Amino acid sequence: MTAVRDLITPALASQLDRLDLLARLLVEGFLTGLHRSPYHGFSAEFAEYRRYQPGEPTTNLDWRVLARRDQAYQKVFAEETNLRCTLLVDCSASMRFTGNEKARPDKLAYARVLAACLAYLLLRQNDAVGLVAFDEAPLLRVPARSVRRQLFQVLKGLKDAPPGTGTRLGPVLHKVAESIPRRGLVILISDLFDEPGEVLAGLKHFRHRGHEVLVFQVLDPREVDLDFPGEVEFSALEDPGRRLRTEPAHVRADYQAQLDGWRRQLRRECRHHLIDLIELVTDQPVGPALGAYLMKRGRLH
Repeated sequence: MTAVRDLITPALASQLDRLDLLARLLVEGFLTGLHRSPYHGFSAEFAEYRRYQPGEPTTNLDWRVLARRDQAYQKVFAEETNLRCTLLVDCSASMRFTGNEKARPDKLAYARVLAACLAYLLLRQNDAVGLVAFDEAPLLRVPARSVRRQLFQVLKGLKDAPPGTGTRLGPVLHKVAESIPRRGLVILISDLFDEPGEVLAGLKHFRHRGHEVLVFQVLDPREVDLDFPGEVEFSALEDPGRRLRTEPAHVRADYQAQLDGWRRQLRRECRHHLIDLIELVTDQPVGPALGAYLMKRGRLH
């Protein structure tokens, strides 16, 4: 059976203003398609029955079942999570790139959809969720809370975050790391276009303060394969005065070699410091990203 996450393509997602509806459709469709979730669900939510063992507390004993069947069963509830998550969304100018305007969204639109889905999923578990939108500095903050209205606040923040300019990932990550009062989960959604050493230093700051860190690197397919036909003029989104006219076929091999080296360095260092790095391209559905989150979430218990 076709899953909802497969029906809603990123291109369609970028055209939908109702992020709350989109997040619900994507997340519910994804969870329905799972054979078995790695977690039970909400805090204080009923999960299953288990036969009572003599000597155990009787607090959760189901007396009605005992009366009907003369057998003692305990109600098992999902554990309380008390997780505090901060979503960091890169709004810098480079995130507005798309190599095919008609077929897929730009990276920022994709990041907004992914952040909305993660916020919905976290709040569905009664976890606390906050948001920081940034470019060279934090542009907008939504403090982490677990109340029902928080989804509206996070989605409003995603919509209202002003368009950014340049990128200074390292200093921003250091600043945010110092501002989060409790250990929790930090999820960064970015193209990571900055000096690898600066990026990794900022991520390690979160690890030093005891946070779990999950990074979604979002790239456009044409940033990966440089598959442009004929001669093309490139302009730097974060420095419009810089322009280069060339035939991509002539520079593709060198470009991809440098790109692969940069990505290998990020993978290696993230793995060494126990930071989960998930690489996404904007023609992918959000399912792989949600699956990666659920794997991380399962390891937190």
